[in-house]
Amino acid sequence: MKVLKSLLVTALMAAPAIANLPATALAAEAPATSAASTDDTAIRPFTAHFSDAQLADLKKRIAQTRWPQPETVTDRSQDAQLAKLQALVQYWGTDYDWRNAEAKLNALPQYVTTIDGVDIHFIWVRSKNPGALPLIMTHGWPGSVFEELKVIGPLTDPVAYGGQAQDSFDLVPQSIPGYGFSGKPATADWTPDHIARAWEELMRRLGYQHYVAQGGDWGSVIADKMAAQKPPGLLGIHVNMPTTVPPEIAKRLKAGDPPPRGLSDKEKIA
Repeated sequence: MKVLKSLLVTALMAAPAIANLPATALAAEAPATSAASTDDTAIRPFTAHFSDAQLADLKKRIAQTRWPQPETVTDRSQDAQLAKLQALVQYWGTDYDWRNAEAKLNALPQYVTTIDGVDIHFIWVRSKNPGALPLIMTHGWPGSVFEELKVIGPLTDPVAYGGQAQDSFDLVPQSIPGYGFSGKPATADWTPDHIARAWEELMRRLGYQHYVAQGGDWGSVIADKMAAQKPPGLLGIHVNMPTTVPPEIAKRLKAGDPPPRGLSDKEKIA
């Protein structure tokens, strides 16, 4: 945990010492506003729920899947293998327990706020330890906040997992616009740059003057954009999908030129 926190506050951006961070302007509890609030800056409590009829309809549609003929080879050279895909669909249609998943989400404090006309769903778990570092986490594709649930305990209460209180975080995992319980943008301008600015606004609304960001896959791209924008409150980022393109290749890609000679097949695909 100590190493992780150190990485977060030093990666890519210079940052003041954690001990010198000012206290956040955070209230003890989020505003108890209505989910139907028309105040765009309101933080509204959220509960995940789908009706029994909706779940039954989904299972019915899954059960009515029309399958193609199986592949003519025994390996994956013709893409997804029919038997494995059928087993996966069988799991989703009969074995997966959405009510259990729903309960896991609803055991955590969830909220929605509207940013630039789009509802943003997020989980907000504050550490009981003073001086916890605010951390906004962004999932990837195909993904959701579910992939981040298992780190909430260790990051917000490291003592319970063998760590130290000084390694605590206030955690803000959220759903990218168009994913999960966030709203679907009505315009095409919700780029990673736009989302990065939205995350800055989200952390500002939550009262955080300083924070760090983490992301993987698309979340990594968004975190990179946050670092490039250098908002005043961002101390650093941590990504688990770092990418870089050599300058000579980037120049060719931008100009629409063919790739350089000598690239391997995998390099060409990348």
